[in-house]
Amino acid sequence: MLAIGQGFMALSRLLMLDEPSSGLAPWIVGQIFKTVREINRQGATILLAEQSIFNALNISQTGYVLENGRVVLQEAAREILNNEHIKGAYLGI
Repeated sequence: MLAIGQGFMALSRLLMLDEPSSGLAPWIVGQIFKTVREINRQGATILLAEQSIFNALNISQTGYVLENGRVVLQEAAREILNNEHIKGAYLGI
């Protein structure tokens, strides 16, 4: 949270986050994603690498699916959440 705050206070135009929810309690994860969304609304571009796909795609405009280090899918975030192949292959749904 401190790193996100530093990026926010510095008025950064690009904020890159790698697994910001890793190891955090669910309530704090929710706060992290609210904060990231607010930073984006204020004009900063966010590059987010995250395993919590539902949280990440719910605040994203575009999503990328990587497989063995290669981009195998690039779509609007909502389309990825609704993609039946992605649900079966990656989400176990």
